[in-house]
Amino acid sequence: MTTFEIKENFLLDGKPFRILSGAIHYFRIHPSDWYHSLHNLKALGFNTVETYVPWNAHEPKEGEFDFNGILDLKAFIETAGKMDLKVIVRPSPYICAEWEFGGLPPWLLNKDCRIRSSDPKFIEYVEKYYSVLFKILTPLQITNNGPIIMMQVENEYGSYGEDKEYLEQIYKLMEKFGVNIPLVTSDGSWLATLRAGSMIEHNILPTGNFGSKGTLNFKALKEFHNDYGKNWPLMCMEFWDGWFNRWGEPIVKRETEELVDAIEEVLNLGSINLYMFHGGTNFGFMNGCSARGTKDLPQITSYDYGAPLNEQGNPTEKYYAIQKLIHRKYPDIKQGQPLIKRSMAVNNIPLHKKVGLFEVIDDISQKVTTKYPLNMEKLDQYYGYMLYRTIVKKDSDEEKFRVIDARDRAQVYLNEEHLVTQYQEEIGDYIEASIEEDSNQLDILIENMGRVNYGHKLLADTQRKGIRTGVMSDLHFILNWEQFIIDFNLVDKIDFSKKWKKNTPAFYKYKLDLSNPEDSYIDTSKFGKGIVLVNGNNIGRFWNRGPMDTLYIPKGFFKKGINEIVIFETEGIFAEEINLVDKPLFTNLDDNCNSDK
Repeated sequence: MTTFEIKENFLLDGKPFRILSGAIHYFRIHPSDWYHSLHNLKALGFNTVETYVPWNAHEPKEGEFDFNGILDLKAFIETAGKMDLKVIVRPSPYICAEWEFGGLPPWLLNKDCRIRSSDPKFIEYVEKYYSVLFKILTPLQITNNGPIIMMQVENEYGSYGEDKEYLEQIYKLMEKFGVNIPLVTSDGSWLATLRAGSMIEHNILPTGNFGSKGTLNFKALKEFHNDYGKNWPLMCMEFWDGWFNRWGEPIVKRETEELVDAIEEVLNLGSINLYMFHGGTNFGFMNGCSARGTKDLPQITSYDYGAPLNEQGNPTEKYYAIQKLIHRKYPDIKQGQPLIKRSMAVNNIPLHKKVGLFEVIDDISQKVTTKYPLNMEKLDQYYGYMLYRTIVKKDSDEEKFRVIDARDRAQVYLNEEHLVTQYQEEIGDYIEASIEEDSNQLDILIENMGRVNYGHKLLADTQRKGIRTGVMSDLHFILNWEQFIIDFNLVDKIDFSKKWKKNTPAFYKYKLDLSNPEDSYIDTSKFGKGIVLVNGNNIGRFWNRGPMDTLYIPKGFFKKGINEIVIFETEGIFAEEINLVDKPLFTNLDDNCNSDK
């Protein structure tokens, strides 16, 4: 039986083992592409793959678990094992990862509990999740002849709290459900975070997260080990080889030569996990959100990250440069040729049909009627959009409305005429309207643009989405609301024979016949804001703010024969034809935005 231990070195079957790992998130990559990415990791000369496990994806509703398709964690790990790759799993309740709510399920917002703490109610929810998750993970440990060599207890907890009782409870749950391999924590490599987030007193290895200054960061990590009398190996659990991107901001870039020098500095002293090796895509509504002061800044659909493999999974300039570095430093390591996928372009795909959201809202939603509007979480609408509707009587020719305390984006319509679009900075301002009819339909389309994934705002009330207090006319709250819980899984129920109206949210259907599907990118530059569904699969959000003008479509979402692309667009901006292109396109926000990644 193969063994893995942590002593003065990492030991595999009793022999020193330098971990050369790359992060690949199975939930950001179509399952048909897992082998491609793992092969390219192996061809680089690396021996290990690391992945997070997103709780919110696996338990989307309380007590309902999903480990199928793109969420088939077992199949991903087994695929890695068959390729002789070891696996590091980070199954902590919170993952950050620029992933919606840091991987925490938003139904927790309906619970009276403090997340990421020793609150018994929170631990109870974690335990129920772990009772299912570890039935998958524990049989795949190296102690059971599987490929998993290490697991993480919590993720960068030292940058959040110092509740050691919480960390111990998570650790005990892992032991309870059969974890018997070495455990780690990962934190920034400075004393405050290491002290707050580590469990070194339980012989759990502290690792560091950083993207440069390896000598300095490892020196601090080594000193922390020594303070506890440990002579343990050094590892950077997240070596940031790139960075994530936000809407309306230039693409973040890192120069290849500088990156390779920084990686070599780490390898001179310890082990490494490249974060990311293949970033992939925030499909659906799973993009995270940064917090900057009072603002929440949602991140884009692409999680390219400037990684050695681009969003599609093909090698970049960085890949080949790192491969040369590994060959130079470790000439005995076997390397190989990376796999390269093809892309296709299809031009001038004509618009087939279009229809307005207001016309088909009953086709694609569940309606709930209440006296006061409720936030999304109270109606079990955890992601995406919700439409609020009520009838207001005419009191004067000029009326002032106010949406009180809503998140994140509100589009307001009176009798299906657009009045205003408000973001978090404007929500609560007066909305002036001319009233002509005695009875008027007031619609408010609210979009949850993504919950914060890092920092103290995980606990903020702002992570509850939708209308959270109410809507006012003049000085009083308006009553009697219909709330339409929009479900994009019902897109095939839409009656496209109904009306379409300018300047309102709408669905646009395009059809294309493919004899030999390949990966592609849909050009969204002629649209405003919304999402794209390919054969019913939500491939993510687009927005003409940039920096991306395309969304990546893996080959696995296409099929031979007739394919349907449905675009839900909220601004009334659309195109009579769409194009699929063979490489990503970028908005020219500045000279940093280009497509050489």
